[in-house]
Amino acid sequence: MRSIRYQQIAEEVRTRIANGEFGPGEVLPSESSLGAAYDASRVTIRKALELLRTEGLIDARQGFGWFVASDPVRQPLNTLDTIEAQLAGSGRSSQRRVVDFQFVDSPPHVRSVLGSRVLEVRRVSLADGRPFARVTVWCREDLGAELSKMDVERASFQELLAVDLGGATQTIGATLAGPDDARLLGVAPESPMLVVKRVTFARNGDAVLVSEHVFPGHLTEFVVNLSAVEPRDGSPAGLRLVEGLDRQSPA
Repeated sequence: MRSIRYQQIAEEVRTRIANGEFGPGEVLPSESSLGAAYDASRVTIRKALELLRTEGLIDARQGFGWFVASDPVRQPLNTLDTIEAQLAGSGRSSQRRVVDFQFVDSPPHVRSVLGSRVLEVRRVSLADGRPFARVTVWCREDLGAELSKMDVERASFQELLAVDLGGATQTIGATLAGPDDARLLGVAPESPMLVVKRVTFARNGDAVLVSEHVFPGHLTEFVVNLSAVEPRDGSPAGLRLVEGLDRQSPA
């Protein structure tokens, strides 16, 4: 029996996914773009996509549209770890692509923590060859003086810095993708994003790094283990409230 149009479109999208044109977690073209590509109405495109969703092949989320179904990377918050270690723990390969490497005057939110001059590194972290996160790291100038772009592409700052790390304080929030992050991460502008802001400390308590990690909201989730003991400040066990980067102390 001859397939009707929406089934034909579903089969073509299914084949494109199977051939690797769209990888796990990757956002598909919009319904209007698919309609133009297949010369089909939006109703027909929607039926094709809904068919693929019933098969578990794709999914949809508010703000993203349709994307290839993939289990999000679970990032435990119990230890100070790198994105690469988190990806390896979920069975995915990782790679760093450095976008910017330069010594700059510190942005205001970094100056009060690290001083007036820093090494600023902006990179894209890839999971199985596809964008997973945009990471910007600000490193104290004296600690970053001997580092090269090649160094920060091959290894994490945790591995490169000649200091013993004592821990970090981080906050997790949400935002919408700006034009630059949308381009780097392959999502639509104003897509929902998770933002992790972290201050990393040496064992002696000195701040050595400030970093910002931005993830498309459908690619990852954060996990924290909570004990039954209630902390004195009333916040959930395993978490604590902070007021700002300039007043944070080592975890």
